[in-house]
Amino acid sequence: MLATADPPTVLFAKGRAELLDRTGIAIVGARSATAQGASNARAFAATLARSGLTIVSGLALGIDAAAHEGGLEGEGGTIAVIGTGPDRIYPSRNQALARRIAREGLILSEFPLGTPARRHHFPRRNRILSGLARGVLVVEAAVGSGSLITARLAAEQGREVFAIPGSIHSPLSRGCHRLIREGAKLVESAGDVLEELQWTARTTPPMTAPPPESGDTDEAGGVLAGLGYDPVDTDTLLQRSGLTADALSAILLTMELDGRITRLPGGRFQRIQ
Repeated sequence: MLATADPPTVLFAKGRAELLDRTGIAIVGARSATAQGASNARAFAATLARSGLTIVSGLALGIDAAAHEGGLEGEGGTIAVIGTGPDRIYPSRNQALARRIAREGLILSEFPLGTPARRHHFPRRNRILSGLARGVLVVEAAVGSGSLITARLAAEQGREVFAIPGSIHSPLSRGCHRLIREGAKLVESAGDVLEELQWTARTTPPMTAPPPESGDTDEAGGVLAGLGYDPVDTDTLLQRSGLTADALSAILLTMELDGRITRLPGGRFQRIQ
């Protein structure tokens, strides 16, 4: 940490300070994450934390929050590097998560008690975030995202940079694709990260993509195939599946209740499993 550029003079900690002695992996990404992106962040974080790595992120909405939640599922735990005083939580929607991290993980800040959220504080905390980790994984990011700043700082600090590719149609994939073009490691599973870091899992093996559901009817399987992994509107699904509107609606509702797809604005759907 002290070897990073412009190291903090002092750090305020709340929680398990011993996590600072562990090997960390930073997971960052878009605040306005897609359901698939948040699911990926949590799954990667949980697997890496179960393997003994400590998940470091910034307690923002979206990818950060999902990464912290996943990190709390494993022995590696999680560290939240915040841009306010340790007694102030921003955004307020993450209050409950922050309280849990303070009990089970660690909240870290270079700002003294009472410091409110200020715009210029959040880019500053990125150097601490990347400095605590052996590598930075970017899950989703638009071009110009603050996550790309964290990735750049990590590269300057000699850390590994990883990125998950996404749909060519999604603005939240373009930042990751840019990183990959610039030399970041493309990863498709937590195992790819562990292999690159030459890290031996201490407990469970790396998580891979879940197998297809075995109980699907032919029609449900056809709907999943028609969905692919990009957001799709119902008119397109009707054409791809060959189903009637009523039959398609019933299948979509069942899948949504099972947590296998999510409904997006504009009448679109996206699979999350």
